[in-house]
Formats: sequence, C-alpha cells, structure tokens
Amino acid sequence: MRADAKKNRDRLLAVAGAVITEQGAEASLRDIARRADMGLATLLRHFPTREALLDALLRTNFDELTARAGELEQSSSPEDALVSWLRDCVACAHEYRGVTALMTAALEDPESALHASCVTMRAAGTGLLARAQAAGAARTDIDGTDLFALVAALAWLGDQPSLAPRADHLLDVVASAILTGAGKGDAGGGPEGGAAVGPARS
Repeated sequence: MRADAKKNRDRLLAVAGAVITEQGAEASLRDIARRADMGLATLLRHFPTREALLDALLRTNFDELTARAGELEQSSSPEDALVSWLRDCVACAHEYRGVTALMTAALEDPESALHASCVTMRAAGTGLLARAQAAGAARTDIDGTDLFALVAALAWLGDQPSLAPRADHLLDVVASAILTGAGKGDAGGGPEGGAAVGPARS
C-alpha cells in the first residue's frame, strides 16, 4: 500500500472509531467520510462494506482478547481467568455501541467480514470456560455459544441509558451464576448446587 493510501486508511479508521462510538454501529458511512475530509468513494475503496470497516476497527481488539485468554490461562486460576476474560470481552463489545448485533449475526455468516475474528474470539472464551469446567469451577450446562450470548446481552445493557448504571452489578451476578461452589462461597449450576453434566461446546 502506498504511503498516501495508508495515511488515508488510518485517518478513516480513526474517524470511524470516534463516529461509531458516538452514533453506534449504524453510523452513516457518508458522515464518516465527510468528517475525515474525504469522499465516500475513497472510503469505499478501502472498506467496501460497513462490516469490512467494523472488522478493521474490531480485529485488533479481538486479537488482543484472544491473546489475553492465553495469558490468563497461564497466570490465573480457572475461575479468575474466566471472569476476567468475560469482563474484558464485555468492555470490548460495549466500546462501539450497537456492534453486538452485528457480531452475533457474523458468527452465523461465513461470508461476513467479521466472521473469522468473531469465531476466534468465541473459541478463546470457550477454551477458558472448558478449563474452568474441567477444574469443577464453572457449571457445565453452558457452552461457548452461551458465553458469547451473555457477553452480547451484558454489552447491550451497557448501551441502554436507563440500565447502564446496573451493568457492572449484573455482570457480577452473571459471573457468580457461571461459577460453581469450587473456588467461591455459593454453588451454582446443578439442581442441588453442583454443576449439571455436559461438556462445553464451541
């Protein structure tokens, strides 16, 4: 890529990040181009679709979450690693308002520009969940898809002005519900406080 083209691409990404944070994932591409002092055609040359633009914005964050899962696996207990990653993932999904719906749809659409990075991120969380389940620290009646759905739901709560003040508290509630009695005071998962039987699925 020529230096001027790279400069334009970087400028578009910086402006897009600010606009999407402000207006949400459905922000006008024309408005992004205008604020970057470029034409829409220039934006579309670099990012032919909205999903391609979002993928470029989010891929770094998703890669960091994948790497973070590996770090937590080495440095933290299974339950602490899972809850820490859950918090990081919710924060990432909440960074750009409204992006969770696109992420959820992308998981089911191999043609989506977001598909590969979303699948990789979900797999990282599934690995931490499976590790915690194997250690008896997390309930086993949920899988990686369930975990991703909880991330999306918690990020959505943070997007709602009337509910946002409760988002952190509800994340604590969800994290407590995922964990079993091993490593924390109260059990969760099975009918009598134990974990229900069933392996995690990606």
